[in-house]
Amino acid sequence: MEHYERLFDTVTADCALITSDVNRRYFTGMKSSAGIVLVFPEKMYLLIDFRYIEKARATVRNAEVIEFVNAGKQLPELLTKHNAKTMAIESETMTVKTLSSYRHFLKEVTIDDSDSLSNAINRLRAVKDDDEISCIRKAQEIAEKSLDELLPFIRVGKTEREVALELNRLMFANGAEDLSFETIVLSGTNTSMPHGVPSDKKIQNGEFVLMDFGAVWKGYHSDMTRTICIGEPDEEMKKVYNIVLEAQLSALEYAKAGITGKELDSVARNIIERAGYGEKFGHSLGHGVGLEIHEKPNASPNNNSFLEKNSVVTVEPGIYIAGKFGVRIEDFVILTENGCDNLTKYAKNIISL
Repeated sequence: MEHYERLFDTVTADCALITSDVNRRYFTGMKSSAGIVLVFPEKMYLLIDFRYIEKARATVRNAEVIEFVNAGKQLPELLTKHNAKTMAIESETMTVKTLSSYRHFLKEVTIDDSDSLSNAINRLRAVKDDDEISCIRKAQEIAEKSLDELLPFIRVGKTEREVALELNRLMFANGAEDLSFETIVLSGTNTSMPHGVPSDKKIQNGEFVLMDFGAVWKGYHSDMTRTICIGEPDEEMKKVYNIVLEAQLSALEYAKAGITGKELDSVARNIIERAGYGEKFGHSLGHGVGLEIHEKPNASPNNNSFLEKNSVVTVEPGIYIAGKFGVRIEDFVILTENGCDNLTKYAKNIISL
């Protein structure tokens, strides 16, 4: 069954209008910065302008491709053809201005601006098929190969920015089509900032270096974090690192389809809290990864929804001590009925350079 056919399991409108870049790619397989997808239970259309029409006709197989010239004329014609009286839109991404314009030239159609379509798409995207998982695996392989090649480059005197730029270069050299997000490389006291920005600070002996990064392959992202040490870590650094590692390993052991995001988060959080660092773990345990670096589902204290089979979620506990250092270890996994398939193969013991 095509992705679009399953939309109407929960969307009650006669058709769905998909305008966001990422969801347009999800349903058609084609990357573009423009165009719309109009979906009916029996058929899907991609309306796209002259710049992309040749590529669309050559690559899109699951939708009828139409050159997009005049929305005010072409959309009503298609709606009439399929006898559609109601249309759902993406509430999460469509602006108020754009919605107003659609209402202006689709006066005969009732537009459903509730969350029904966005929620339905999020549910579909949360569960990955074999092709999606294959792309995510490849993206992760690129990231891990790049980290392996990066380690000899990291040494005392290199700046955070220099290390981040080299890691980015390696990911592109190893085949990434893009970066999953702006690469994070932090050292020393800067590692206490979970999403700090690489600076011109020079790496010193005896410091942690935290690297959070990912590659994109055919639109799909990877995500991993490793915290290494330049020289030998002191006893407090070892203690905190091992607490984070225990929390992550325990969560990985517990992770499976059928549990809630809150339950998965609590496995790691309880270990960190019992060790006395609960207030130093201020973010959720994990998030979904796919065509976007942050998508459904979430492993968070607020998510009481059940995690589904073949969803992909990160497992990234951390402890951050302001003025001293921080540690985060991040893998991401495919949830199965009886456990999880860890997409991250890289070692998690303290690496000392």
